[in-house]
Amino acid sequence: MALEARLGSVVMFVQELDRSVSFYTDVLGLDVADRDPTAALLISASGTELILRSMGANAPHPLGGVGVQYVIWTAASQEDLSRCEQVLRQRQAYRTSRTLDEVTAIEGRDPDDIVVMITYPGADKRPAHKLPLRIYGW
Repeated sequence: MALEARLGSVVMFVQELDRSVSFYTDVLGLDVADRDPTAALLISASGTELILRSMGANAPHPLGGVGVQYVIWTAASQEDLSRCEQVLRQRQAYRTSRTLDEVTAIEGRDPDDIVVMITYPGADKRPAHKLPLRIYGW
């Protein structure tokens, strides 16, 4: 068995904690495991963690700067992907969807205008072997 590192947690700075907690628990189905006035730990059933840290209403997030630009999430099933898309549409956060090589991706924006991308099947079922063209759009 080959040793490998796996993504366990994502830390995201947000402007308003309450609206981001509401968004990510609703869209991604995450649960709040811990919370204080300026941060929250959200977890998935599989143990993936999203840590949100409030940075205030004027905190910028420049697209194209150095650092993580967005995280691609994986839906548990095609039905779950459809649910995520429906919630994004209800929140007026849906932008687009596309299918390439049997992988469907939906894209939206969170309350801070950060890209939220959800795919099915994910890399655990269909690993990518080419760079996605999307990364060259910045």
